[in-house]
This record gives sequence, structure tokens and C-alpha cells, in this order.
Amino acid sequence: QVQLVESGGGLVQPGGSLRLSCAAPGSMRGIDTMGWYRQAPEKQRELVAFITRGDTKNYSDSVKGRFTIYRGNAKNTVSLQMNNLQPEDTGVYYCNIRKVFGEGNFWGQGTQVTVSS
Repeated sequence: QVQLVESGGGLVQPGGSLRLSCAAPGSMRGIDTMGWYRQAPEKQRELVAFITRGDTKNYSDSVKGRFTIYRGNAKNTVSLQMNNLQPEDTGVYYCNIRKVFGEGNFWGQGTQVTVSS
């Protein structure tokens, strides 16, 4: 079983910043996309951002201009820099990694982000 290790998250005031990081095993091959989803209480899980193996970045409209997804220096790592956080950004954030040719779709355990004054 593939384990994705997430870090970051926490409590921040509106307008603040947080950074999330996710690491897949360094031995993993054939990664197609790495990204982040979030789930607010009583809502469905939604896409936040992802980066493709060709380094194309995609963001949900709600986070464009505030969040930045990027690859970490270590192999198979991805981070999400979140700026100007708002209460509606509150939720559990999940790292997601998809392999090419449908060979796998993996999730992290989730990390809580709470934006509140």
C-alpha cells in the first residue's frame, strides 16, 4: 500500500498563510499528476489544484491568485502555498497522486486547515 505523507495545516486568521506538503515514496514511478483536494464539513470533496508531469498547473477558480502549487526539491513531493486564506477555505485537505494509464490513484490521510478569527 502506497503511503503519502502530508504535513502542514493548522489554525490561521483570515488573511494569513499556510503551506501544505506531501511526499510519495521516492521509488514511485509513472506519476501523472500531483494535487490537492479539500472537503469542508457537510460538503463534497473538491479539487483545489494539481500539477501535471509536464509542469502544467491547474487551480480551482476559488483559489486562483491566492494559492500556488509547486514541486518540492525532493523527488515525488508537492507543496501548496496558501495565501490570503479566508474562512471558506476551511476544511480537510487531501494530497492526491495519480499514475499514468490508470495504474493508481492515491490519497493522503488528510490535514485540517481552519481559518478563523
